[in-house]
Amino acid sequence: MFTEGLLEAYILNHIDQESDYLKALYRDTHVRLLRPRMASGHLQGRMLKMFVEMIRPHQILEIGTYSGYSALCLAEGLGEGGLLHTFEINDEQEDFTRPWLEGSPHADKIKFYIGDALILVPELNLSFDLVFIDGDKRKYIAYYEMSLSRLSSGGYIIADNTLWDGHVLEEETTDHQTLGIKAFNDYVAQDLRVEKVILPLRDGLTIIRKK
Repeated sequence: MFTEGLLEAYILNHIDQESDYLKALYRDTHVRLLRPRMASGHLQGRMLKMFVEMIRPHQILEIGTYSGYSALCLAEGLGEGGLLHTFEINDEQEDFTRPWLEGSPHADKIKFYIGDALILVPELNLSFDLVFIDGDKRKYIAYYEMSLSRLSSGGYIIADNTLWDGHVLEEETTDHQTLGIKAFNDYVAQDLRVEKVILPLRDGLTIIRKK
């Protein structure tokens, strides 16, 4: 019986490699930041890039930049003229993240904002073709509704952490993050405006398509 770690190593050895820049960012995230597991990492990063290449969005919204790993992968997949708008609510994160984004090969495709996406995104008066939600789990439904109202017909929302390390199976919990994810999953499951599927990749990715 193969262990999960061996299977993950096998997968990573049989997909496209991450760039040296992403490897350096991932290392720096683990050295300098709390909760480095929040960074998307190699497998999810390659999948995000491929999703962008498949969907071919012009405008992408990301809610929750953290160290910038996922933002760089999303931007990497963008075609000419495409733009990623990425929002980080924690202003203490800016000193770490901004230099990595602005020093990357994809800096011209990224606009980085510090502040609450629920407040700032409506002020942009933009529509998006792809949204990646990876912010405060307690606000996932609010992020979802705000994003859906600005999503083009046929556009996609990708929500991260929707299996929440298996905690979604806990029937009795007082953890607000877990409760937020469970409420979001139930909400989207009943939403007839969209098609949806949960991928058991890493900590769970829900792929949502607006009809």
